Order: sequence, then C-alpha cells, then structure tokens
Amino acid sequence: MNVSLHARRSCAPRPLPFGALLSCVLLAPALSSPVVAQSWPAKPIRLVVPFAPGGNTDIIARAVAPRMAQDLGQSVVIDNRGGAASTLGTALAAKSPPDGYTLLMVSSAHVINPAVRKSLPYDSVKDFAPITLVADVPNALAVHPSVPAKDLRALVALARKRPGELFYATPGAGTSSHLAVEMLAAAEGLKLTQVPYKGVGPATADVVGGHVHMIFSSMPALIEHVRAGRLRMLAQAGLRRSPAAPEVPTMMEAGYKDFFVSSGFGMFAPAGTPRAVIERVNAAVRKALTDADVRSQLASQGAEPVGNSPDEYDRYNRSEIERWAKVARQANVPME
Repeated sequence: MNVSLHARRSCAPRPLPFGALLSCVLLAPALSSPVVAQSWPAKPIRLVVPFAPGGNTDIIARAVAPRMAQDLGQSVVIDNRGGAASTLGTALAAKSPPDGYTLLMVSSAHVINPAVRKSLPYDSVKDFAPITLVADVPNALAVHPSVPAKDLRALVALARKRPGELFYATPGAGTSSHLAVEMLAAAEGLKLTQVPYKGVGPATADVVGGHVHMIFSSMPALIEHVRAGRLRMLAQAGLRRSPAAPEVPTMMEAGYKDFFVSSGFGMFAPAGTPRAVIERVNAAVRKALTDADVRSQLASQGAEPVGNSPDEYDRYNRSEIERWAKVARQANVPME
C-alpha cells in the first residue's frame, strides 16, 4: 500500500519553482508576438479621425490609408468622429480593444489639449501606443478676399481700428488654430473674436463663404482655396517658407520672433496593442510615405512626410505636450 501510494505521488506533476514560473510568464508575450504578427490583420482596420471630413487630419489620413491597405492586405476605413476639439473621437479610440483593429490619426490638438483643458477623458500619453509621426505641416493665416488687408501688417492695423469686430474661425477652442491667433493677438495687443467649429473643414468653409473674416490653420485645409482665389494667404508659420506657397512670407520674416506654429499629424493605437502590430503598422505607414503619388499629394498640400519610429514618436509627443503648455501660458489662454 505504501509503495503504490508513493508511486502515485511520484507520478503527479510537481509545481514549477517560482523562478521558472516567472520566466515562463515573461517569455509568453515574446513567444506570442510572431503569432500575432502573422495572424493580423484578418479583417478591415478602422482609422478614427477625430475631426469632421475635409480638415487637415482627414486629408492626410485619406492620403496614406489606401497605400497602407495595399501593404496590409485589408481595407483601412476612415471613421470621422469630430467634436470637442478632437477629444470625442480620441476618447473613443482610447477605449477601443487593443487588438490592432482600431487606430487613431491625430493632429496637434492631441498635444495641445492637456494644456488648455482641465480634464480629459483619457491620458494623452498613457492611454496610447505611439506608431509614427506621419507628417509635419506649418500653419498659415488666411483671410476672405473681402477683407481689406493685403498683408499681415495691414491686417493688424485693421484689427486695431476695429477691436472685437474681426472674427476668426477655429476647429475648436484650444486647437493650434486658436492658440496661433491668440499668440498674434497677445503680441500686438489685439482683440479678436473666436468662432469655434467642430473641425477644420466646416471652419474653413465658413471663411470661404465670407461668414467669418479669417482663419489660422494648417496648410492642407487652405492651400487649394488660396490657389483658387477663394482665400488670401497673408503669412505662414513654419520655420521656412513652404514649397506649396513660396511667395508667402513666414511670421518670423514678418517680424514676429520665434513665432512658429506647426502641426504634427501622427498615428496611435490604444495602449496595450501588441508591439508586433505596432511595428507592422509603422512599416506600412513608412512604406506608404515612400510612394511617389502619396509624397506628391502631401507636398502639394504643404505637408512634409516624416515616418519615424514608435519610440521617436513617443519622445516627440511628450516634448510637444510640454512646448504647448508653455505657449498656452505665455498667450494667457485659460483652461476650459
């Protein structure tokens, strides 16, 4: 009896030592990553654009999505979820399953919102897995042709004569469009009136329609209207003149030292998305940005393709959050 009992006990599985068990736990994600990479994607991918159609973020997303789809072998479907200066769509993406089937395309609003909003329904760093900075785009100041100002100095003089009577459109309070105008107003002691919209598309449309006097926005939303004579561009806010508008001076050339406003358009996934999927999407975006047609399309809109690594984009994201917090303080923009 004792012998058989001993035999049964010796045949029973022995528990692994703690060290070996810990090694297995740590090794499991690494072993699963190649499997994830091989099996993903098995269905269409949703790319959330937290703005209305027709704006800068939408334009850039639609430029790269078809080429990404070719590389990934699945459709990349644009899902426009505008509202609340991009926070509605961004929150939706943050709360989506981290399985690689929901991605997020952001503008500079992503790094500005922490500086101008008392509370956000997500953490701009912790709730997202960085993929890549897709493109960098300088902002530009444009007015409706009916505005009697042919250059920036004339616009400033007009605003001084008519305090509070010049209206400027923005895709929402606290966006780069808003802060750029507030920077100008603070520098010159001007009083300008903001008219916020739910995206760059409708904001630009109302300026084109003559319902609002001006807009300070990223180049892609403005350039075609400028070329068609529906808007007049007075200045651009990049470090140098964009090839898309070489005749238009920069804000620094116009005498505004350190006046630099550029929007970084990047791609994220929800935090917890497998690293193998992040790397796969990163590779697809970077490959799309080497496509001659995509580069030409972006360049014609004043957008400079980037395509950096997830780690580089993470550092960029964190540094931009700090930079815009400083800008908001200097421009005395209150938190909402």
